[in-house]
Amino acid sequence: MSRLASVPSALLSFTVCSLSGSLGCAQERPPLGPIAPMTSTLGTSSATSQDGKVASTSGAVSSNYQGHGLSSVPKEVIAKYAPTPIPDDLSRRIQRVLDLRTVGPSAVTSDGKRMYITWNVTGVNQVWRLDGADKFPVQMTGGADVTTVQAIAPDDSFVVVHRDRKGEENPGIYILSPNGGPLVEVQHKVGVQTELEFVSDDSKYVYFRSNDVTNDSYAIYRWERATKKRELVFSEKGIWNVADHRPDGKLLLHKEVGGNMAEVFEWDPAKKVLTPLFGQGEREDYDAKYGAKEGEVLVVTPKFGEFRRLYSWEAAKFNHVGKERNADVSIKTDRIHKRLFLMWNEAGYTKTTVLDGASYKPIELPKLPEGDHVMAGRSTRDGRFTSFFVDTGKGPGQPYVYDWSTAKLTRWLMPSTPEMDAEGFARATLESYPARDGTKIPMFVWQTKACETADKPCPVVVSFHGGPEGQIVAGFNRTAQLFAEAGFVFAAPNVRGSDGYGRSWIHADDGAKRLKVITDIEDAGKYAREKWKRNGIAPKVGIMGGSYGGYSTLAGMTMFPGVYDAGASVVGISNLMTFLQNTAPYRRILRISEYGDPEKDKDALVELSPITHVQKIAAPLLLVQGANDPRVPLGEAIQMFEAVQKREVPTKLVVFPDEGHGSQKRENKVLELGYILDWFGKYLK
Repeated sequence: MSRLASVPSALLSFTVCSLSGSLGCAQERPPLGPIAPMTSTLGTSSATSQDGKVASTSGAVSSNYQGHGLSSVPKEVIAKYAPTPIPDDLSRRIQRVLDLRTVGPSAVTSDGKRMYITWNVTGVNQVWRLDGADKFPVQMTGGADVTTVQAIAPDDSFVVVHRDRKGEENPGIYILSPNGGPLVEVQHKVGVQTELEFVSDDSKYVYFRSNDVTNDSYAIYRWERATKKRELVFSEKGIWNVADHRPDGKLLLHKEVGGNMAEVFEWDPAKKVLTPLFGQGEREDYDAKYGAKEGEVLVVTPKFGEFRRLYSWEAAKFNHVGKERNADVSIKTDRIHKRLFLMWNEAGYTKTTVLDGASYKPIELPKLPEGDHVMAGRSTRDGRFTSFFVDTGKGPGQPYVYDWSTAKLTRWLMPSTPEMDAEGFARATLESYPARDGTKIPMFVWQTKACETADKPCPVVVSFHGGPEGQIVAGFNRTAQLFAEAGFVFAAPNVRGSDGYGRSWIHADDGAKRLKVITDIEDAGKYAREKWKRNGIAPKVGIMGGSYGGYSTLAGMTMFPGVYDAGASVVGISNLMTFLQNTAPYRRILRISEYGDPEKDKDALVELSPITHVQKIAAPLLLVQGANDPRVPLGEAIQMFEAVQKREVPTKLVVFPDEGHGSQKRENKVLELGYILDWFGKYLK
């Protein structure tokens, strides 16, 4: 989906992505066969030079695991590492924090009388309906499968939802009556991604994309509600999505050609003509949407500067819209382009401004509560109602709806804080630490007043986000709150390669360039040990993260031994070569632009793989993995676990049989966080 409709992952319902950011969606790859017994051949030890750059090694690591997902892993392997219960008191502590609930920007009906939300109160995300502000929520979907709201039909006659099974990330599309009842399947195929693009203005058709032709390419379809028939609309090879659509049927298409790289086209279904608009061959970051005028396209891109800015594209020319800011912008608008909402990422804080959709003159924003994040959500098609989300940073955020015709702002759902004193919640503070070359690395920190004033140091947990092009942001963070409440200082850096700090920053770690900045991980640990000293006593420091944050954890533990006293990696990459070989096909295409080509950049990929340096590991390591993960295969965790075992270093592997890229189900979230807290409690306190 386009970044134009994105919401910072830390503000969404808790998943591993709230620990680490997100790598995006993935589809299943046909299994290459079962994982054979893991074997690794380790070469000579690498060394770190005085300037901190990792020197080359003469050895290499080989592994023969293959594939990803449940079908690629023997059942006995999954059973061997299945989770076991945690102590009741630890479970209760985690359950209490998970009960701190809210919802993000949500879908409002055209008359402003109903709101459809995705909520995890049952333990897994399901669809709920609010029949007015602060009304008791009505559950619309149920069961064990994650189900999320995607859209409301323009005439309010149905709701479109996604449903995924066991973390496969192969969602299907269904429609649901606004008053409830059984789901009607649009498409849900085994091993295939089916994702909503839009509902036609007349509510007759549901447009979606799917990789059911080839697993590394997406075709565009439309499904007629009356006949329940599917029609192919567009099938050029490539990773396509619909950025926007016009009343005459034309589609504005994005073709992803790499991480944060897209080309923009217009497809005329009537004439079967694909017209390139801009970005072809540039490998540049573009997000596009039709403007109010005929022939106009609104474009967000960093092409002409460091940050993503908004431009109006007409007659092959880009004209800047709005004021200059040293911040990335994303946009949303209503269907008739009455208003344009600009959301600014200012160093991890979100501010929103509003422009007239035609003249681009400023419009006064409704008087919303102040907060770390003030974001616009969805607007009704006529622009009358707009949902907003406010995260004050002091507790779970709150959804609002603004009626532009009456200038009335209404909060729709009170956040839940059962058995908790919100006044004692830890709040994010923005700090920074110096990298060895003098670069200041931004870092958000959460800690309680007890840790701030203690005579003895509290242990520190340094948490790295995923992506790598993710970003840890300010605001209320349940994971950070849990660790702060447990007596840790929770520090989350945005190392070079993170989003939100300009194009030079986000591309600083592309391919082999990562060798020059991977030391940001080491510098964070060293800084933490000095920063949080008390009376000359240095704290113990742990490292954790999910997805790419899991990779960062493994890199910190192996490439920089002695810096961290314990580590916990969730769905982390241990070998960049085997990861690229076995991740889902379309992910491989996009990840190569970020990590490097397995052939051209093989030496760098081997050098940057934590398992290459596993002989140096000296501190306890916990590994957590979902068996059904289509992004980072289970084999990545198993090969790391077995290699660490040979070093006779304390290590533990936990595999969730019914999860994918991070835990979705509440009971598994509790276990996952429980294992991590217990691990750090044992080795850092």
